[in-house]
Amino acid sequence: MKQFLTYTFILFTLCALSQEKHLEPKLENIAWIAGTWHGEAFGGKTEEIWSEPSGGSMMATFKLTVDGKVQFYEIEIIREIENNLVLQLKHFNNDLKGWETKDETVDFPLKYITENKVVFEGMSFEKVSDSEMNVYVDVKEKDKVETIKFNYKKEKQTKQLITVKQAESTPKIDGIADEAIWQDAQWFPINQLWIGKAFTKEDFQGKYKLTWTEDALYLLAEIQDDKLRDVYKDPLKSWWDEDCLEIFIDEDNSGGDHQYNHNAFAYHVDLEGNVVDVNYTKNGKLYNSHVTSARQTNGNTTIWEVKILLFNDTYVDDEINTPVKLSIDKKIGFALAYCDNDISEHRENFIGSIFVPGNDKDRGWKDASIFGTLLLTLGKN
Repeated sequence: MKQFLTYTFILFTLCALSQEKHLEPKLENIAWIAGTWHGEAFGGKTEEIWSEPSGGSMMATFKLTVDGKVQFYEIEIIREIENNLVLQLKHFNNDLKGWETKDETVDFPLKYITENKVVFEGMSFEKVSDSEMNVYVDVKEKDKVETIKFNYKKEKQTKQLITVKQAESTPKIDGIADEAIWQDAQWFPINQLWIGKAFTKEDFQGKYKLTWTEDALYLLAEIQDDKLRDVYKDPLKSWWDEDCLEIFIDEDNSGGDHQYNHNAFAYHVDLEGNVVDVNYTKNGKLYNSHVTSARQTNGNTTIWEVKILLFNDTYVDDEINTPVKLSIDKKIGFALAYCDNDISEHRENFIGSIFVPGNDKDRGWKDASIFGTLLLTLGKN
C-alpha cells in the first residue's frame, strides 16, 4: 500500500509538472527573445537579432555564414493578429533576391506560450537561461520532416564605463561651474527614454560631467527644459512626479537589489534642493546631508552643480554613518536621470543616461545592476 501511494504521488507530481501554465498570447510574455544571438548550424555560423516589442510586433534578421560567405538571410516578425500571435518570415539569397514571391510569407501560427517556451506550428523557442536559448525549426524535405535545433548564446550588453578624473581643487557648489575642471571635463548625454513618449529637442535636452576629490563625487548637469514645475511644497509627497534630477549611486559597484535597503541609493534632487530616497520603511526619507546642490536657470537652461557623499552598504538610517573616502582606481555604480513634467498630475517623461534593456526601463530605483560604472583616475580630464 505504501509503495502504491508513493507511486501515485510521483505520478501526480509528474503530471502536474508536465502541465505548464499557459500565458496570454502577448508580446510582453515573449520579450525574453529580444537580443543579439549567435550559434552554429548547417556547417556554419548563425546570427539572429530580435528587437524589443514595439508597435504590436517584434522584428528579427537572420544570417547564415559558411566559410566566411553568407549563404542566405531571413527577415522575421512576430506580430499581434486578432488577440493572437503569428510568426512570419521571408528568405533571401546573399544578393537579397527573395525565395518567396512578392506577397508570399512563411507563416507559423502560435500554439501556446509558457514561462520558458514559445511554441508556434513548425517553430519553437526554448529559454535555457537569460543568455541562452534553443530554437527548433521543422524542415520539410520531400515527404519527410526533420526538426533542426539551433543553440544560441546571447551577446551580452556592455555596461557603460566612464573614466572620471580627479579635481586639483574642490569645486564650489554655486551653480556657476567656473572651475577649470569643469572647463576640461567631457560631456555625457542624458538621452535614453525610460518612461513616457518620445520627446523633442525643444522640450528636453540633457548632458552631464563628473569629477571627484577624496571626500566626494561632483556632478555638473545642464538641462534644457521648456517648463520647470515644483508642484508639492512637501518634499516627501509624490517627489517622483516633479521636475527633478535623480542620481543613482552604488558605492562598491556591486549591483543587485536596493529597493528598500542601502545596497545603493537613488537620490531625487528637487528644484528646492531637497533629496529623497526610499528606505527600509518603504517610505520616502530626506537625505539632504548626503547631497548638496545649487542650480542656476537662464531661460530654458538650468545648470545643476552637485556634491555627492558616498556611503557603503553598511549604512543604517538614523545612526551616525561615515562617508567613504574616494581613491584612484575605485569603481562606482552610477546613472543619472531627469524627471520631466510640464502639465500633468504624474511625470510625463523619465530620461536616463544609460540604455536599459527590456520593457521595464524604470528599474534604477530598485536594481543597481543596470547602472553604468565610473572609474576614478588621476589627473586632468
